This record gives sequence, C-alpha cells and structure tokens, in this order.
Amino acid sequence: MTVSERRGYQQICDAEGFMLVVAADQRGGMRKLLASDEADQKKISTAVLGRVKGDIVRHLANAAASCVLLDPVCAVPDVVRDATLSRSTGLLIGLDESGWDVSPEGFRLSKLCPGINARRVRELGGTGAKLMVYLRPDAEGANEYNLKIIRDCVADFAAEDLLLVVEILTYQLDREMEDEYQARFPSIIVECARLALECGSKVLKMPYPGTAEACSRITALCGPVPWAVLSAGVNHETFVGQVEIAMQNGASGIIAGRSLWKDCIHLDSDVSAKRLSEIAVPRLRELKSIVAAHRASV
Repeated sequence: MTVSERRGYQQICDAEGFMLVVAADQRGGMRKLLASDEADQKKISTAVLGRVKGDIVRHLANAAASCVLLDPVCAVPDVVRDATLSRSTGLLIGLDESGWDVSPEGFRLSKLCPGINARRVRELGGTGAKLMVYLRPDAEGANEYNLKIIRDCVADFAAEDLLLVVEILTYQLDREMEDEYQARFPSIIVECARLALECGSKVLKMPYPGTAEACSRITALCGPVPWAVLSAGVNHETFVGQVEIAMQNGASGIIAGRSLWKDCIHLDSDVSAKRLSEIAVPRLRELKSIVAAHRASV
C-alpha cells in the first residue's frame, strides 16, 4: 500500500489494526428484511432506506465498530453532513450496483453504480471504497468481464491514491448440483482470491471458504495483503464459529452485515434503536472479543 492507502486502511481498522466493519450497503436485500410483501418492498423509498441505514450507523457502527460500509445511493453523504457518523468511525463506500446482469452463457456480470468512481468517493467523504464482483474461476469464459472491472477500479483508485477493498463472491451455476457446488466451494474461493490478487487488489473481503485449510491457503496467497471474512447472511452463532477459524488461520478481521442486524432493523426507528443496541451491539462485541483473543495469541 501507498502511505495514503495505508492511512485509509488504519482508519477502517481498530486500534490494534484489525478490521471490524459493519456492512450496510445492501438495498434490495434490506428491503426484503423490512417488508415480506413484494409490493410493500417497492414502497420503501431511497430516503426511508437511508434512514434505516442511519439507524445502523448511529446505534451499531458508532457504538462498537471501526468502520461502516454504505452504498452511495441511500445514506451517503447524509450521514456525514448531519454528523450521524462518528468522527472516529471510518466510512467505506460501495461501488457496486444492487443485483447483477447475466451473460448469454448464464454467467453473472457485476454492475457498478453510475457516476461513482474514486474521485466521487473522496468527494462523498469516504475513507475508501468497496468493490464487489462475482467470479467462477473453474468455469471457462465466466470471469473476464468482471476481472476487467477489478483491474479498472484498482487503476482508478491507484490514480486517486485512495483505499479500495475488493470483495469476491461466487455462485452456483445453472445445472450444477448443490452437493457438487459445495464440494468445490473451498477451492473456488481460494482461486477467487488468487485472481483478485493478480488484478492488483490490496485488501480483500472474502466469504468464509468452508475449511481451516482453505483459510490458510488464502492467507498464504495474500502474503502482506489483509483479508476480512464476510458473514453472507448466516446466523450469528454460525458466523462466530467461522470467524474463530478464519482468525486462527490468518484473517485480518471481519466485514459483517446481516448476521449482525438482519433481525434488528425496522421501519420504526425506535424499534431499530432498541434492537440494534440490545442485540446487534453485543453480537459485534462478541466478534470483537474473538479478534482480541487472536490478537493476544500472536
């Protein structure tokens, strides 16, 4: 990392240098949690979603996290302008648009928010940005479009000398059996890390790859490049176990969203405040204790 990127990385980490980031950049997924009926989901405006995200910032991220991840559509820059975001809490801004396109071959094509680049992230008050792309390294022809997105964004953020976190997700192919996909999953995630690193990524956000051995392989590939494990919406108890294993095998922290707040957010801000404070904050502090235990052992 450059000096500027290193400074940005320090600001998304806790005092000991580990990432403890609350992810709240979801849009479609968050609407589904707030309303079960599709028609009601469509009625949730960007402004309302921004208010819900503001509650997450105010009652969860500011209380126990080193940083919050938000999209540039709903809550940013309002959380900066109205001082909802604590001055000591870092801000990552998501570059990716909600959802994905599909190629003629059936592969997922990642989408970017229009008009959001490194310069715009800086203008919005971001400490840095997060880019998410889908990869299937084991499928011929599945990746070049999305790898180009990574390379282009890495170059753009390098030119602006601004921190970029690259998130890699994978997916089950059409006609691929679930048991086949699960058997391949650890090796797929390891190869996703390799491809992202080859594109110049300097910080990675990765799914838990399924095994301690796969975590160790990612760490070996990354060398000095830090990687955080994401929650992928699993329940808190499951994520606790995943974080234990990931941290024991070289991860540099967590970037967690739904596992923390999916059963806490509500259209009523008073309800959200109570649930986030009484349920989500203790969850994050438990995860923080795991990171602290790892820190004490190294």
